[in-house]
Amino acid sequence: MNRLLTGKRILSFVGDIYEDLELWYPKLRLIEAGAEVVVAGPEAGAHYQGKNGYPCTSDAAIADVQADQFDGLLVPGGFMPDKLRRDNKVLDLVRQFDAAGKLIAAICHGGWIPISAGVYQRVRVTGSLGIKDDLVNAGAIWEDAAVVVDRHFVSSRKPDDLPEFCRGMLEVLTKE
Repeated sequence: MNRLLTGKRILSFVGDIYEDLELWYPKLRLIEAGAEVVVAGPEAGAHYQGKNGYPCTSDAAIADVQADQFDGLLVPGGFMPDKLRRDNKVLDLVRQFDAAGKLIAAICHGGWIPISAGVYQRVRVTGSLGIKDDLVNAGAIWEDAAVVVDRHFVSSRKPDDLPEFCRGMLEVLTKE
């Protein structure tokens, strides 16, 4: 078994109405590659329902995590990002990951969080067509592609892009 990411820690956000596949597929793929994935929501140990009904229990509260404890950030889509981007701690975490050049991986509507954190200025990205205008208005450079990797930023459009999205995350996390 290939354990490329042994010793790496990844933070993932969760909240009600997250996109089930966009959290679980990357989480399991990262674990398979040897990473530890910590899922943080508004409350520790809380149960959050996915858009399609799949539950997720948070490992930690967003308020209790620090960016320097992690090597990267996963931001799933769904309606969750629209709520979480109103949390100043979420936005501060994203800015800290960006300042440190650490992975920020957003898929579908997950791009709303980096938009609100102000870190997409002049960054090549993709995302759900539903937030294309938001991305462009935030100063991002839009591309219609299954995955876009720009330095430490990885973005994808939808659940069908998950294989490419995960390969992009692995590419960024294994660069030294």
